[in-house]
Amino acid sequence: MAKRPRQQSRKGASRAPKGVAIYHDMKVYENFERCAQRIFECVRMAQQQSPGAPRTLYLDIQGHRNSAGGYDHDAFELMKDFGMGFLLPFLTELSTPLFRVRNNGRQRDDLPDVLRIDYPDDGSDYGYDAAKLGLRPREKNPADRRSKPTLKAITAYLGMDQPACLVCWRTPVERAHVVPEKLGGSLDVRNFALLCPEHHAEAPDVADAESFWAWIDYAELRDSPDKWRDAPEELQEWLRERGVRVGSLPREEQSFFSAVKRELKSLYGWSDADFGSVAWEDLMEEFHAVLESATGRHFAVEKKVSTYAWAYDVARRRVAGEASPGQGVAARLPTP
Repeated sequence: MAKRPRQQSRKGASRAPKGVAIYHDMKVYENFERCAQRIFECVRMAQQQSPGAPRTLYLDIQGHRNSAGGYDHDAFELMKDFGMGFLLPFLTELSTPLFRVRNNGRQRDDLPDVLRIDYPDDGSDYGYDAAKLGLRPREKNPADRRSKPTLKAITAYLGMDQPACLVCWRTPVERAHVVPEKLGGSLDVRNFALLCPEHHAEAPDVADAESFWAWIDYAELRDSPDKWRDAPEELQEWLRERGVRVGSLPREEQSFFSAVKRELKSLYGWSDADFGSVAWEDLMEEFHAVLESATGRHFAVEKKVSTYAWAYDVARRRVAGEASPGQGVAARLPTP
């Protein structure tokens, strides 16, 4: 019988490793730094668990639009400089809303263990200027509106099919200002979020848009189990079988300052040593100056945990002489 070399070669060939698909949807509340770190961790995990397997990164983006309708600085740099400029050598293919590109070389499997993000020394403003206590909106050129955008317009900007709370997915929702009008916030659609009444009442009223979005990101992770409370029972059971918690555990009763302290540690990275080493007399003087100049009141709520935590963190940086917190939207990335 004649040999069949094609079948013979198939039989003897080693099986190529299956490809790995990595998907990340950049939410409107993720800035460059948080999003890049999460994508980096996903690629690193794929490299560790399936070394040599072709990796394809699929990136979607919600919100993050500029005044011309294109993508803002965070989103554009994530796709161009981080995705194509830094990550592509460790991928086989990268797919973004703007382009799809293949790695022309051999996919590398030596992604560093740690991603370090630094900021260029070009005088650019990549953080809230604690020294000036000024307004820092996300939208650099807001639309000149005289009325609030509609619920439909905000939903479309956020990339959602239906209006729902960004934190817990529950309804009904309210139109929440990112930076309150009283602090200089605009009526541009980019200065609005959709929140349920409970999370709207919790959200910070501060002059820094990025800190508002950082709080939304923190609250979404904190309360993520609540997203499934209204799901069908069979879906809830399926999630529980796979280790997903459905419904948040009841929060223990805390004093107001204990709740502020928890948020300073969880969101702003304070350590126990920071609470012991701070000069409280100087801190409190700056804290009240921050409250007066860069925060507001909403729903006639005299005190908010989130607003006070932000003010304490800004006050600490003012006392320490730090103008910028290092929570930036651009990065100087290591060369692969």
